[in-house]
Amino acid sequence: MNNIQPTMTLNLEGEPCPYPVVYSLDAMEQMREGEILEVIADCPMSFQAVPEEVRRSGYTLLGEPITDGPTIRFYILKS
Repeated sequence: MNNIQPTMTLNLEGEPCPYPVVYSLDAMEQMREGEILEVIADCPMSFQAVPEEVRRSGYTLLGEPITDGPTIRFYILKS
């Protein structure tokens, strides 16, 4: 069971790629160090694209993406 407490949740269900990546990185820029962003997406390409871009941008993906049917949840730490 997931016990991560996000600081902010970004629900991007229905948004096609690359928007989940773009909006996630934009949100991370506004957050403070130590805060956690929860991203909810349903674009299949997000499963690979979000973690790759998060790491490339210097943020930390907490655990593996969590899937529930077509929905994918990511937890990103600003560090």
